[in-house]
Amino acid sequence: MARRVFGGIGRLPVIVPIALVVILYSNGTGGAAPTDLHWSQDPGTHCKFVAPASLTSGPTFWIGSCIDGKASGEGMLRRRDGGQAGPAFFGRMKEGIPEIGVIDLAEGYRAGSFRDGDIGGQAEPEPQNRIDAFRIAAEAARSVSAHYAAENNAGSAHICEELAKTLEQQTD
Repeated sequence: MARRVFGGIGRLPVIVPIALVVILYSNGTGGAAPTDLHWSQDPGTHCKFVAPASLTSGPTFWIGSCIDGKASGEGMLRRRDGGQAGPAFFGRMKEGIPEIGVIDLAEGYRAGSFRDGDIGGQAEPEPQNRIDAFRIAAEAARSVSAHYAAENNAGSAHICEELAKTLEQQTD
């Protein structure tokens, strides 16, 4: 009898972590699944992505890599209102979902990781997270600048290169 009661205790170090993971994911604290997010796509390339809420709704374009039909790596999401450029996200995407970066809004920057559907939505991001967000955004702006230069769009390439310098200065 004692063996039946105490024999299972040896398996606890294996069972408890597995049970904890199952509980966390079933309660939704293990991370948002891609199906829980609002997916959009670039009107020209049909590359799919989740746009941060700060970009608001409207036609949004992705400049960057598109792997398996989803925005990936460093680049820019830019909302356009007719012929006018709207707010932009510069940063890193993974399988169509923003990871970290900066949103360039008319009233200033929002920097940080993607959480709860937006970038930098938390009250005050960790200082290192904010620094990382601006560095990655600067790299993304340079990547977008190179894209525009390859298309012989010198004006947009210059604007993105200058923005990269400005974003980099935010880490000082």
